[in-house]
Amino acid sequence: MENLSYIQANDKAWLTVIEQIDRVAPYLEDLKDHLDVLKRPKRVLVVDVPVVMDDGSIKHFEGYRVQHSVIRGPGKGGIRYHPDVNLSEVMALSAWMTIKSAVLNLPFGGAKGGVRVNPQELSIDELERLTRRYTSEISDSIGPQKDIPAPDVGTNQQVMAWIMDTYSTGQGHTVTGVVTGKPVHLGGSLGRVKATGRGVFVTGREIAEKMGLPLEGAKVAVQGLGNVGGEAARLFDKAGSIVVSVQDHTGTIYNPEGLNIADLLAHVAKHHGVAGFEGAQVINDEDFWSIDMDIFIPAALEGQITVERAKVLKAKLVLEGANGPTYPEADDILSLRNIVVVPDVVCNAGGVTVSYFEWVQDIASYFWSEEEINEKLDRLMILAVNDVWKMAAEHECTMRTAAYILACRRILVARKERGVFPG
Repeated sequence: MENLSYIQANDKAWLTVIEQIDRVAPYLEDLKDHLDVLKRPKRVLVVDVPVVMDDGSIKHFEGYRVQHSVIRGPGKGGIRYHPDVNLSEVMALSAWMTIKSAVLNLPFGGAKGGVRVNPQELSIDELERLTRRYTSEISDSIGPQKDIPAPDVGTNQQVMAWIMDTYSTGQGHTVTGVVTGKPVHLGGSLGRVKATGRGVFVTGREIAEKMGLPLEGAKVAVQGLGNVGGEAARLFDKAGSIVVSVQDHTGTIYNPEGLNIADLLAHVAKHHGVAGFEGAQVINDEDFWSIDMDIFIPAALEGQITVERAKVLKAKLVLEGANGPTYPEADDILSLRNIVVVPDVVCNAGGVTVSYFEWVQDIASYFWSEEEINEKLDRLMILAVNDVWKMAAEHECTMRTAAYILACRRILVARKERGVFPG
């Protein structure tokens, strides 16, 4: 275990990152001597967030902002509001953002933030007060050339608007580029909301073609039907695939003949979950992992594909819409079973790619059409996934290891060339 005093032996998320980094060392030649820089975050900020509740009481929430690396550019990564947020998770997510930005060759490092809170238990006024106080606590660490937050689980464009406004108030002028994922009329980018799900589809389409797996008629299962899983499911359905099962926090539904995705998405928008959808049968949550499928899209939270689930999964292709959904030991089992995994650091990078486009547009005060955004996104995603596929073939390794080889080389070359101050 990496010797960081605030990391405990059961902090699986960060330990997963360390193992993934260690696995790439044999492929880095002399660059491996610099690998330790990726095993510890650049900066860790833990803040107390006191909030005046609607009843006049004061509650305290714990907030985090971690900058894992700023070697290739400002930190980039979302802010998560969730009752299970912890430091290990935020550190791991920030590291995956570092790798993700490098795989896509974006001029960013990696960062992540979060507040341990259930946002559904707060009123809209309490949520705003929480966001503004959290922003004030981390404001010295963020900025368009320092660290650029974005939405993540439990946050949205309204939260980003509050962050931008709070930060701008402190600067004395409007700073649109401090966050991405904002409302379009406040400097947000067209195509941002659907970008991650679109990237999952584009990378999946490219790899399926290389595998000789036709999308027409392919059976697809999706875990999580939010912005990522929902858009991916819609695009696979549009391509002629059959979405046979969906699992979320409300349960698991299954229809071997295929779910009506348009109706299901409307149901989820109204009822906040798949439970109660009439066009499918309810199955046991664990049975979800062994249903007949060709393509599996984990688009919920990290740590979902365990060793036991990897042993029964019937997919030919796994598209990681979520961050860190597969444990390293489970990854090994999937590889032994010849199940191709398109890793999170490339598969779900559509969001950070369009965030990069938004950042560029804010700096230039010149904005592109959604058609232009999608064309640029598709081109970068295809280039990245093809680079990873070629690297995997060259080294006879998994796509995840290949992605880490590609990213670590780019990061560590930059580290070597920048040097260490003072020398």
